[in-house]
Amino acid sequence: MKVTKAVITAAGRTQRALPLQTVVDRDGTPKSVLRVLVEEALKAGVEDICVVVCPGDETAYAEAVGDRAGHLAFVPQVEPLGYGHAIYCARDFVGVRPFLHLVGDHLWVGQDGGGKGCAQQLVEVAEAEACAVSAVQASRETLLRYHGTIGGRRVAGRQDLYLIEDVIEKPTPTEAEQRLLVPGLRAGHYLCFFGMHVLTPVVMDLLGQLLAQDAAAGASAQGGDVFSRALAALASRERYLALERPWWRYDVGVKYGLLVAQLALALSGSERDQVLTQLLELLANRELSR
Repeated sequence: MKVTKAVITAAGRTQRALPLQTVVDRDGTPKSVLRVLVEEALKAGVEDICVVVCPGDETAYAEAVGDRAGHLAFVPQVEPLGYGHAIYCARDFVGVRPFLHLVGDHLWVGQDGGGKGCAQQLVEVAEAEACAVSAVQASRETLLRYHGTIGGRRVAGRQDLYLIEDVIEKPTPTEAEQRLLVPGLRAGHYLCFFGMHVLTPVVMDLLGQLLAQDAAAGASAQGGDVFSRALAALASRERYLALERPWWRYDVGVKYGLLVAQLALALSGSERDQVLTQLLELLANRELSR
């Protein structure tokens, strides 16, 4: 299984400007959040990237990635029909190939990867295992209301890899305790999605079926669970794994999210010592001013 395509979702009506914000990347260069994401995908071996956008945002997004724009194709999500539908908009782009999926309002920082990015490590595992793999992070029970969460068991001989058996979008603590316990995790912790996946094209078929069923039943398309329902169905149809590594995700759409993401990039980058010195001086000055 060779992963050469990626899908970045950036069509959320209240979050469409987030990928256009500027950060200083780990190499000390100012870049848009979108460009950081595009370079994350390219470093993973991806050649072609589909960005799902609000209609009319194509030009601004192309300008935001500069000379990387040649790797991009844009697909508009004409109606705001939710996250699962946004991914489904890229079905023609994906075709019959596996693809890397990144959400457009997160940045990721990892360690112990030998200089490899989080997406690159995820793609390498997916290609080696020849199946879909989602990145996950062990999260406290209090965070379940924010994330899709998986249930399953560790793959024999691996501490970082899990066989996914169930997926629930933003489960209640009771649902999680009944269906999503993973042997070996600390008490009160569950494996939550990380906003980064390598998926097989089967997920597009499943999304299409679920969206059609919901439309026929008159269900609201705004629900965020269509994607998680598709992944739960994927787990029942084919081998589907979760990868947990010492990575951190930073949501640039929350309060102070861009600030925290910027600090994380800076402290993992080439100018780490300079940034640490400035932070220490800032803290020292605040103490002296009290």
